[in-house]
Amino acid sequence: MDASTSVAILIATYNWPKALQQTLMSVANQTIQPNEVLIADDGSDERTSKLIQAFKLHHPNLNIIHVWHEDNGFRLAAIRNKSIRMAQSDYIIQIDGDIILDQHFIADHLSLKEKGFFVTGSRLLLGKKITDELLESEKINFARLRWKGKNFFNTLRIPMFTGLLQNSYKTKGKYLYYVKGCNMAFWKSDLYLVNGYDESFNGWGREDTDICIRLIHTGVKKKFIKFGGVQYHLHHPLASRDQLEANDALIEQLRLNQISFCKQGLVKSEQKN
Repeated sequence: MDASTSVAILIATYNWPKALQQTLMSVANQTIQPNEVLIADDGSDERTSKLIQAFKLHHPNLNIIHVWHEDNGFRLAAIRNKSIRMAQSDYIIQIDGDIILDQHFIADHLSLKEKGFFVTGSRLLLGKKITDELLESEKINFARLRWKGKNFFNTLRIPMFTGLLQNSYKTKGKYLYYVKGCNMAFWKSDLYLVNGYDESFNGWGREDTDICIRLIHTGVKKKFIKFGGVQYHLHHPLASRDQLEANDALIEQLRLNQISFCKQGLVKSEQKN
């Protein structure tokens, strides 16, 4: 790792403290520790703040910053923007608060960091039974987890292949705009270049595709982290798709008009708050 590059891990969460605890435990176990841990909290109740305070007491070496706003519906774009503005680090690795990270997750992402690029990856989807077990556990057997969900190949870590595939796997054609918001990494300066997340996106879906498209429109290229950046996604009921049609319409407009800078983003949020 280039010691001159500071790194933040940004964790989106909402009212699931047991899952967030597992995520934070996996962050604390990283081979390379982040300079800061930004918890982007979309309006959780006091259970989450209590969990964070307790975790900070037991892990004083982790620089944990709880970023919260009022619960006013699904506003993931807005809380991510608020967290990005508070970040002091050069590089931001973005995950969700229902993700368990392999211990090399941050190191793998940093191995691909390069000016002019952002990175996205994949995850293993865990089933309900193993998720319930994990939420009550203090230790994680990763070898066992590989066989407890879909997408087995997403659990394999082969650093040599990661480097070979970074610019060719799912970076062109129909996969050009394919991203997973729970496994992404950006230079903070690039996020400001496109004005961050578009807060026009309310409800679940497509805010991550949107920022991917706008970054590409502005000249920032995509890498895909394959056979590295391994993570395990805890099972949960699907969020409401009520806004998906409207968000898909925003994406279509974005593509047609080659938009790179959103109006309701980092700068506008800064003025509001």
